[in-house]
Amino acid sequence: MFREVPVLPVVLPLGAAVCLLLVWRLHRRRIFTWPRAAVALALGVYAGGIVANTVFPIFLDKPARSAEWDTYLALTPIAGYGVADAVTNVVVLAPLGVLVSLVLARPTWWRVVAVAAAASLGIETTQYVTALTLGGGHVADVNDLLFNVVGGALGLAVLAVLARVPAVARLVDRFRWR
Repeated sequence: MFREVPVLPVVLPLGAAVCLLLVWRLHRRRIFTWPRAAVALALGVYAGGIVANTVFPIFLDKPARSAEWDTYLALTPIAGYGVADAVTNVVVLAPLGVLVSLVLARPTWWRVVAVAAAASLGIETTQYVTALTLGGGHVADVNDLLFNVVGGALGLAVLAVLARVPAVARLVDRFRWR
């Protein structure tokens, strides 16, 4: 009915750019290894997947909406927010907590949470702007932001707990960028 912005021509170059930038960073710092390159690839694929699933669909010729600007915002914490939505948002950003903690030279709790918060804020802002201007199909929700950050922190926590096992710690160290 309405023309959509195709997903793959947007997310494939985005994912490739993220991956290539990270591999370039590895070479520049002279710490390139194939396990670290695998982390760069995982982050590129993850970035593309997140954008594909949180921003799209975007419509090119959807009629202008007459709704108020706050129609596409959900700013009330927890009220009316489903458990399934909360779990989904935690699970979706948990891999970011793992991947960021591998990439950062000093992956402190606050740095990883800050990256998760910035990524989630970027997602929610993009959802709002596309809903308002391009007929996007999402609503920016403060609860999504909250539970995404919890997911990023959980990913870091899971990696930290697993890395206490000596065999896992040796494996994780092969993928760390420090």
